[in-house]
Amino acid sequence: MGILRVDHPDIMEFIHCKEEGGITNFNISVAITEEFMKAYEAGREYDLIDPKTGEVRGKLDAIKVFDDIAQGAWRTGDPGLIFIDRINTGTPNPVPGLGPIESTNPCGEQPLYPYDSCNLGSIFLNNFVIKDKGKKVVDWERLRSVSALSARFLDDVIEMNPYPMKEIRQTSLAIRRIGLGVGGWADMLCLLGIPYDSNEAIELAEKVMKTIYEASLTASQELAVERGTFPLFGKSIYKKDIPRRNATVTTIAPTGSISIIAGASSGIEPLFAVAFQHIVKDASLDRTLSFVNPIFESVAKERGVWSEDLKEKVAENGVVRSIEELPEDLRMAFGTAHEIHHNWHIKHQAAFQKYTENAVSKTINMKSSAGEDEIKNAYLLAWETGCNGVTVFRDGCKSAQVLNVGIKEKKEEVIEEKSPEVQAIERPFVVSGATYKINTPVGTAFVTLNTDEKGNPLELFINVGKAGSDVAAMAEALGRTISIALRFPGNLNSKDRAFEIAEQLAGIGGRRSVGFGPNKILSLPDAISMAISVAMGFRINGYLHHAEKLLQLKVQPNGGAEADEHKANGESNGVYTNGTSTDMLNTAVLEEKTQIESEEEMPDQLSFEALKIKGDICPTCGVGAMVYQEGCSKCYACGHSEC
Repeated sequence: MGILRVDHPDIMEFIHCKEEGGITNFNISVAITEEFMKAYEAGREYDLIDPKTGEVRGKLDAIKVFDDIAQGAWRTGDPGLIFIDRINTGTPNPVPGLGPIESTNPCGEQPLYPYDSCNLGSIFLNNFVIKDKGKKVVDWERLRSVSALSARFLDDVIEMNPYPMKEIRQTSLAIRRIGLGVGGWADMLCLLGIPYDSNEAIELAEKVMKTIYEASLTASQELAVERGTFPLFGKSIYKKDIPRRNATVTTIAPTGSISIIAGASSGIEPLFAVAFQHIVKDASLDRTLSFVNPIFESVAKERGVWSEDLKEKVAENGVVRSIEELPEDLRMAFGTAHEIHHNWHIKHQAAFQKYTENAVSKTINMKSSAGEDEIKNAYLLAWETGCNGVTVFRDGCKSAQVLNVGIKEKKEEVIEEKSPEVQAIERPFVVSGATYKINTPVGTAFVTLNTDEKGNPLELFINVGKAGSDVAAMAEALGRTISIALRFPGNLNSKDRAFEIAEQLAGIGGRRSVGFGPNKILSLPDAISMAISVAMGFRINGYLHHAEKLLQLKVQPNGGAEADEHKANGESNGVYTNGTSTDMLNTAVLEEKTQIESEEEMPDQLSFEALKIKGDICPTCGVGAMVYQEGCSKCYACGHSEC
């Protein structure tokens, strides 16, 4: 999480830093101070403070800054807000002498000191709904018992952890911070027949988290008697209270990966959809499978309204509130993230925050039609209801940059008509080339550039993702387009044409990137530009220099023994000349072994379609099933998570 205080002199640049796609590897949030909120409410300016000297370096209008924050969030989903003074004066800062707290982990639920850590665990609430006298109720006694046991378990983890640095070990053992949270909250509500967007749900949220907090705190106090308090207890905000083993006991963390393992809804989020369709199409199979939320299916059967026709209708819609033939109470109980007004999202976060000593990870989902004023109102509601931070996500705000492949306008005379005799250069029977293995945001790509006997680029092949996936289809289309552009005669020779193509593709960014510094790849087109630049000796954005390091290419005039050694070890045997010469020596095509490894890297997959609810492309399986929740993204098709 990249965090900058709202009173930092560079705050305006920071607020807008993600709008051009330049920063894609982490979330950003603005640390909001009490002074800023007072200035905003009064409609006045506030001071900008030099963090090194403490001197005032200028002033900004609080309303203008708040408007810009909302504008940035409307466009990109960032920045979020961290209410930093509230965190530092509250339970997330249990030992003020170690602070102040300046930042959180990437999803915002865990404020930490320098070298601090927190052992997190989640109780899945769907497992605590039982039938009592024919009615579904919460098993409160079992919830208390499991909460106490979980707190003891997390304290044990502190002892058994292998710490990567001695400073982390020292801080962790000194305050023994743990964070017990929940998952499966939406499932619990569905089982109980309580709509997410209801006061009854808010009241239950407070009661559930209060139960977990009190049970885990009691367990920590009992552990203090058995094993002693945390070493800095005497300097903590609890020094006059009942001794406790852990400086904090509760956190609501993202459960992106473990919720899939548990077969439950994620964190305290509402359901993202009630049904999906998985479509499998390949040479031997053409099959569509409908998957309906098992709780909905179970409840519908109990109510006597389940049928195959209903299953298909639910699968086609993805949601059930629009299916009027269903009983209204059933439809309302299975509301989904984008059907529920964002104010209810915030109310749930605030309800759980009341009994959470650290913070709560929650994505405030908004419809694509939501305006900047609604985002500002959401931020203000989070502030007023006691949240420690807030992240909004307007549907469609993370749109990918449009891919434009073209040739820059030249001063040469424009040919008005194409002679009917002009045809693409025919591909020779044998060509030579090299294949580049490059990590990209959509998976590992194998880019092959082949040349004729004179070293002129002739064709490009791009292999990424599993056969039949959308990303593989787009890669094949891009490769074919570039290949035909290279082989058609025109005013530019094929080398100049390759340079223009590489220059156009360089720097194109999407929702995310991989790598850092000189090894950063913004997108699949960006990776293709890098491969072309290395192969042809082009210096575009420094690609020739850093790609040789990234791909570990050996620069030799004639290959030689070292190239043979790398070939024997199964490494790339593309060998290039010194300097910027575009002639390639001892180049090779993709070996069968590499092709097999490429196929093994990608798991078997089902193509994914959630009608009315679309996801982004998953970098692991290539399916359009990546959904942004709890401050990060996870794939509903294969389980990949960015957290």
